[in-house]
Order: sequence, then C-alpha cells, then structure tokens
Amino acid sequence: MARGLDVVGERWALLVIRDLLLGPKRFNDLLGGLPGVSPNVLSQRLRDLVDHGVVHRRDLGAPARVHLYELTAWGRELEPMLLHLGRWGSRAPQPPGDLGIDSLLLSVKAGFDPACAGTLRGTYELRIDDDAYLAEVTDDALTISRAASGHPDATLSTDIDTLRALSDGRCTITDAVRSGNLHLTGDQPAVQRLTGLLLASFSPSELDQDRPI
Repeated sequence: MARGLDVVGERWALLVIRDLLLGPKRFNDLLGGLPGVSPNVLSQRLRDLVDHGVVHRRDLGAPARVHLYELTAWGRELEPMLLHLGRWGSRAPQPPGDLGIDSLLLSVKAGFDPACAGTLRGTYELRIDDDAYLAEVTDDALTISRAASGHPDATLSTDIDTLRALSDGRCTITDAVRSGNLHLTGDQPAVQRLTGLLLASFSPSELDQDRPI
C-alpha cells in the first residue's frame, strides 16, 4: 500500500487518473475538468505519473503541436480500485462545485450491477454538449469510452447541466425530454434500456420500464 501511494498518493494524482479512464485527453481538457487545480500543479502531477509509468504522453505533432495524455496498461489496472473508492465515497457529503462529465459517467459505471446486464445489453451513444461517448453493455460488464458509434441501438443527446440535474434528482428524464433539453433516438426497447442504465445509478426510484418517455 505504501509503495502504491508513493506513485499515486499525491493530491490530484488519482483525479488525473480518473479523468483519463474514459480515454486520452489533452492538457487543457484535463485542466478544465479539474476545478481548483493550477496549471503548474497539473503539469507536475502529469510529469510524475509519466515518470512512474502510469500515464503515457503522446505528441500529436504538427500542426496541432499539443500533447495527448493516456493511461498505460499499468495505469488502467487502477480502474476497479477507483470505481470501488467512488462507491465507498458516495456516502460522504457532496463537496461544493459541479461534477464534470467524466465524474458523472464514471458514477454510472460504478453503479452498474452486472446482474442486470442481460436486461440492459446494447450499444448506446451519449452526446453531451460537443463530446460523444460510447457505452456498451455486454453479458456481464459495462464499458464507457470517448468515442462515437456508427450504429448505436439508442442515442441520448443533452448538455452537461441537464445531466447534472438528472444525476442529483433535480429533474427526471421525462421532464428533460418535455423541456427539449434531452433528446432520445432509437426504438422504444433500446431507449428504455438506455434510460434504465442511467436511472440505475442516478435515481433508482424513477426506474420503471413501463413508464413512457
């Protein structure tokens, strides 16, 4: 445990790793997703994680001239521990500030029950503002990544504020659809599976497969 904390125990280190679980990010994207971290501190944490072999830095080259940060295979092994820590920490008071997209989607993954995978199986695209994510439910697992699917079973399109409101119970999916802040496409069974996937983590009491969307 002490050796592991020597690698990832510095303030912000685990949050950087959390924000890379869904796929690579540029420095400015990481900075924007970690309110309160300074550019200098983020740069130092990234250097430390790269030096330890947890994160890999990739140069995109001309004309972009930016670096892309992604987890190494060793770094990705931290995912189940981080999800478990997230489930454990969910019982603590909510800290001030808004949750980022990565935090919200990882909460879906942390709350996923493999026993329900059979009823939620499918490929779903989540369009949150300008970002696209792919959620795939197989027989016993859920994967979420920063990617778009050419032929998803169902698609959800919304903005980050609406997703936050759904996550903390300030609105329901039905209300968000009626207001025009959330759009669902796909056949009705697939849409029900997609909303069921979200509701299982965000607001279990609203989960009702017979309720019209």
